Amino acid sequence: MTIDVSRRSLLALGAGLGASAMLGSSALARAPKLGTQTPYWHRFILGDAEVTVVSDGPLPLGDPSGTFTGVPKEEVKKMLADNFLSPDNVVLEQNSPIVNTGDKLILFDTGMGSSKMFGASTGRQQKSMTEAGIKPGDIDAVVCSHAHIDHIGGIVDEGGKPLFPNAQVYISQIDFDFWTDEAKLGSPAKDFVVHARKNLLPVRDRIVFFKDGQEFLPGVQAIAAPGHTVGHTIFLVSSAGKSFAFLGDLSHHSVLLLERPRMEFSYDTDPKQAADTRVKLLTMLAANKTPVMSYHFAWPGYGHVAKAGDGFHYYPEPMKMTL
Repeated sequence: MTIDVSRRSLLALGAGLGASAMLGSSALARAPKLGTQTPYWHRFILGDAEVTVVSDGPLPLGDPSGTFTGVPKEEVKKMLADNFLSPDNVVLEQNSPIVNTGDKLILFDTGMGSSKMFGASTGRQQKSMTEAGIKPGDIDAVVCSHAHIDHIGGIVDEGGKPLFPNAQVYISQIDFDFWTDEAKLGSPAKDFVVHARKNLLPVRDRIVFFKDGQEFLPGVQAIAAPGHTVGHTIFLVSSAGKSFAFLGDLSHHSVLLLERPRMEFSYDTDPKQAADTRVKLLTMLAANKTPVMSYHFAWPGYGHVAKAGDGFHYYPEPMKMTL
């Protein structure tokens, strides 16, 4: 085989070899490894509003056996492995949208706060807000999907001082009453009740209760989604003809509880009702092609759900950079 190499090509090759010889080993990268990551926030536009998603950090649940139930554990592990996820350690995210309507700055859910019930990787929401240039004192409204620790744990600090000093707190009354009930301190739900009382009772005078279907803040409508807790609520957030649904804990996992939406989750107050609610509301959102944001889906948790057989499929929205 004959290879035809032009004189010009040989000259170019020679010049390149000569440059490499002069540079020697200095041509190789010698920069130190940085060991840092990008800040844990993401920003996008919704109609006339600006939405900033801040993270409270990863929340590891460990082995899925006993947490995701109603399906053989071997099948759960296979579903995870088939989607390139660890079959032995389910790790959730904690994605809180902050919506700037121009008149109000609205935060949805507050993370674990100082509690390390689920490990040391949680509790960074305040840091994420600082990275995003948002001051806690500028938050006008804290909207709670429900009263579990990973959603209300950051309302006050360790000493009971409100972390959002100028904000009203919005939650369903039935959830407030259930999780702050002193009589439940002797029940299996004790840890959740302790944290709910710690975070909600110090701000009781600034709590506002919303009702199902109510637009209780401009562009924010409550939609009852009971089962995970008695008063669990999702929210339709709208601005200038654009909208998304903040799902709270309607589904904790973008594979397990979407592909098999009737699978049960051990932290649900009423697992059967939670499954019925999940199927009903995801069917509605998929049919309406409403974008969704899930508190626990992979960062930053924003995308779409579509029907897929007897279940659903989640399509993450690409993160877009605007310069």
